[in-house]
Amino acid sequence: MALKKFKPTTPGQRNKVISAFDDITASRPEKRLVKGKHKSGGRNNQGKMTQRYVGGGHKKRYRIIDFKRDKDGIPATVKSIEYDPNRSARIALLFYADGEKRYILAPVGVKIGQTLMSGEKATPDVGNALYLRDVPLGSIVHNIELQPGQGGKMARSAGTYAQLSSREGKYAALKLPSGEIRMVLVTCKATIGSTSNPDHMHEMSGKAGRSRWLGRRPRTRPVVMNPVDHPMGGGEGRASGGHPRSRKGLPAKGYKTRNRKKASNRLILERRKK
Repeated sequence: MALKKFKPTTPGQRNKVISAFDDITASRPEKRLVKGKHKSGGRNNQGKMTQRYVGGGHKKRYRIIDFKRDKDGIPATVKSIEYDPNRSARIALLFYADGEKRYILAPVGVKIGQTLMSGEKATPDVGNALYLRDVPLGSIVHNIELQPGQGGKMARSAGTYAQLSSREGKYAALKLPSGEIRMVLVTCKATIGSTSNPDHMHEMSGKAGRSRWLGRRPRTRPVVMNPVDHPMGGGEGRASGGHPRSRKGLPAKGYKTRNRKKASNRLILERRKK
């Protein structure tokens, strides 16, 4: 999972840093685990633009990922590590003993030919999915469920993980990538290890065209808009735009927008670091 730097032969190559893709072992995805993906261009079902700066981009096919890891007690062999255009982490193709094939998020250190398992019989090795009640304290986990059987929701992007710090009663305390400490039911599943491709955060596109390939259009700064378009628009000359706000007029940079009455507030032991 190394990074690849380029000689500055052109302006676009000068600052370009991308993945070397040396961990990828298959060039074509498993046909039965792929489906078409529709692009909205930021428009809703009426054709009206509801999301700005979205459009274009290379055509993608969606890989169906098993976030639930619910084939308990059946061993699976890692067949390949593949690139997924829909996420920053790599994915691994598993061949189960009963003949089924599934994609999972590939953890750091998983190798081709390795045997993985999920459920109560699984050992706390990298790539195995266990209930939080069976995970040793201090372990690093990813793809963590918020509700039992829901499928993993937390710590899924490249290089992320959470650490199991304690268990008390029916809850386990997890330290999340943001620094937040949150309680999760011990009947929820998590996968041992951290997600693959940790060098993703050091990649640099090098040119605007690479953002267009990803479907990201140029973003207009609110300060240069008119007052009708944004709360920070307007003013004579190079006016800075006043207090930083969102398009809806909500203050940014420190203003808390989380609902004080949200039910899951009681599960958060410590807020994320600012």
